[in-house]
Amino acid sequence: MLLQARLRGRGRRLGRRGAQPRPPRDARGDGHPRPARTRPGALRDLRGARRPVGRELPLGPRQLRTPRSPASSGPHTHGRDFAVVTTAQRPTALAATHLKRLTTGDLSDPHALLGPHPAAEGVTVRVLRPLADQVWLTAPSGEPLAELAHQGEGVFAGRLPGTVVPDYRVRVHYGTDVYAYDDPYRFLPTLGELDLHLIREGRHEQLWQVLGARVCEHESGWGTVAGTAFAVWAPNARAVRLVGDFNHWDGRAHPMRSLGASGVWELFVPGVGEGCRYKYEILTPDGRWIQKADPLATSAEAAPGTASVVFCSRHTWSDDAWMARRAERTVDRSAMSVYEVHLGSWRPGLGYRELATELPAYVKALGFTHVEFMPVAEHPFGGSWGYQVTSYYAPAAGLGSSDDFRALVDALHRAGIGVIVDWVPAHFPKDEWALARFDGTALYEHPDPRRGEHPDWGTLVFDYGRNEVRNFLVANAVYWCEEFHIDGLRVDAVASMLYLDYSRADGAWLPNLYGGRENLEAVEFLQEMNATVPRRCPGVVTIAEESTAWDGVTRRTDSGGLGFALKWNMGWMHDSLSYMAEDPVHRQYHHHSMTFPMVYAYAESYTLPISHDEVVHGKGSLLTKMPGDRWQQLANLRAFLSFMWAFPGKQLLFMGQEFAQDTEWSHDRGLDWSILRHGSHTAVRDLVRDLNRHYLDDPVLWSLDTRPEGFRWIDADAAEDNVYSFVRHGEGGESLVCVFHFQPTVRRDFRLALPEAGHWTEVLNTDAAQYGGSGVTNPGRIHAVPEPLQGLPASASVVLPPLGGVWFRKQ
Repeated sequence: MLLQARLRGRGRRLGRRGAQPRPPRDARGDGHPRPARTRPGALRDLRGARRPVGRELPLGPRQLRTPRSPASSGPHTHGRDFAVVTTAQRPTALAATHLKRLTTGDLSDPHALLGPHPAAEGVTVRVLRPLADQVWLTAPSGEPLAELAHQGEGVFAGRLPGTVVPDYRVRVHYGTDVYAYDDPYRFLPTLGELDLHLIREGRHEQLWQVLGARVCEHESGWGTVAGTAFAVWAPNARAVRLVGDFNHWDGRAHPMRSLGASGVWELFVPGVGEGCRYKYEILTPDGRWIQKADPLATSAEAAPGTASVVFCSRHTWSDDAWMARRAERTVDRSAMSVYEVHLGSWRPGLGYRELATELPAYVKALGFTHVEFMPVAEHPFGGSWGYQVTSYYAPAAGLGSSDDFRALVDALHRAGIGVIVDWVPAHFPKDEWALARFDGTALYEHPDPRRGEHPDWGTLVFDYGRNEVRNFLVANAVYWCEEFHIDGLRVDAVASMLYLDYSRADGAWLPNLYGGRENLEAVEFLQEMNATVPRRCPGVVTIAEESTAWDGVTRRTDSGGLGFALKWNMGWMHDSLSYMAEDPVHRQYHHHSMTFPMVYAYAESYTLPISHDEVVHGKGSLLTKMPGDRWQQLANLRAFLSFMWAFPGKQLLFMGQEFAQDTEWSHDRGLDWSILRHGSHTAVRDLVRDLNRHYLDDPVLWSLDTRPEGFRWIDADAAEDNVYSFVRHGEGGESLVCVFHFQPTVRRDFRLALPEAGHWTEVLNTDAAQYGGSGVTNPGRIHAVPEPLQGLPASASVVLPPLGGVWFRKQ
């Protein structure tokens, strides 16, 4: 944390009767203890046993000892019977305008009126406690110091002798109920000048460490004080107040202080700790009070609740070995096979902790290298699947706490599985308690609806040209990677960010400053994010869901690209599924659908996605997309999966498709695990396991994914036979020959061109009986003779199974 205020020394007790208190050597001229030089780390994370929820504490009879008589011997007594106390000297009453500002909350610097104010004539202390009957100042031990006088409108004040602010607490009487608390208005700001400068510039890469709610220990001149530092960016607010469990949701007790041109409002509240719910109460420019959840809350109340929650992580990571290996890994020269998961419906009823015991073992047994979670940030509407985020820094509370999610990531890393999360910086919902018009103005969203609203989804679009908004998003990307050890971010809806006219009619969009349709601010934001995340978090990959032909999505930012590591190949997905949906009789007329993706295969670095989007909204499951009876559907699916795993690019498969679920996915219900009682579905799952095993064991399938020398067509034009054949090459010259036959007939004595003469072996056949096929295979060795064919030096006679894929390797 940057340049936080660190105070040293302790305010001494006021002197005995008849003696003037002497300022300590480290006191400032204004009576406050002198601060030491500011330095990073002055606010330390609070660890260890603390009260789970800090608040005003009711005092019982043993805690509260009422003075027996008025005091006449000075500011407080040193005896044990507390018999001698004083009514503080009555200070000059506040002007009516100040009283009104305090009671209405329309003020930007409550610390200028509330709390201690040392002067030559003494230390004036003011407390705002509407409805209180009495207010006392006490020593930390509970020993009464003085009673404050009511000045009207809930403002109590008194002047203590001396010029040094003592260490005091406030005790408030509401009838027979008595509460004690530490005064928030006696502490210096918790943000330093460098923090505020970086926020204004949009360059604070660890924004969550200075904004939001941070459980901490404030090192003040009176010692270390435990509490929570609250800070929020609301530059157009007239005033901001803190409401929560700790003040009975009455913001009058906790007005916040503005930190000038930064637009940040801040308050350190002693005694408030983990588990407290809270919101900000904001006075808008037009005079309305609105309540908002904290944009940087690291924990949120589970729906239907909308409050933010104070949280302090205590998770101890055990993935050092994984993190070290990740830092040395380059995605273009590594295997990556991704299992996409919606955590709430993989096995309904399991939270993060329960998933940590089941998901890693399942994914590891199937051989996937990574999981990709659909958005895990807090979202109140389950039907959005997480793509309408209201709390960008808080994992979804319905599945557990932030530390529970850390435990899930940790367990996956220990199992050798990377974790990618879907991240949604393209838009956010209009919920009135969240980011929309946060301070009464268009703050996070672009002010012009032609740029600030998304017509398809009824959501708002971030103002990428605003420093603080861009900082909010870039820091959020860093946050997930640093705080949760996330290994990759898949950025949703990139195309909608890049084009100003995306899904907008003529006249309903604004061109950029050059008259074009490119969103230049969004481009700069994506470049900054893609440059910052890998620099701070070595080995993390960023992946774009981008559906257009935008040039340079995976090109380096210093070469003018967007800087992503991978891009979803939406063209391959659409073309290949379109081909597979055709009846085999008609496939010859769509033969190019499977070959065309190789025309642009090396324009970007690709992931081949069969995602959740392809198995919802009436599209059916991957199995039911296939034509024919159930046997043919299963055979088509097996052949397609073998084609997908052999094609250049990384694979992504949505949950349930690994065992050929025959109903489309719904977030309201779990996967149909019961169908695994049927051997045909178990056989498909076994095939996926073996595809991953071959993929991981054979570098020819991934080592040259992004280089043309890693792939060669053998025959891309056998349309009448519905046959595709190609060779995958490795860096060491090794080869894997892949042949796919998309007709439901057996083709015997098929002449196959091969890169070398000699003995070849069939290493995978999707028609094998173990995968539920008809058992048409090429057992034993295949002898390739030096008879050139189709530009290759050798050839062999093989049998092609019906609706099957076959892989051959040289012995």
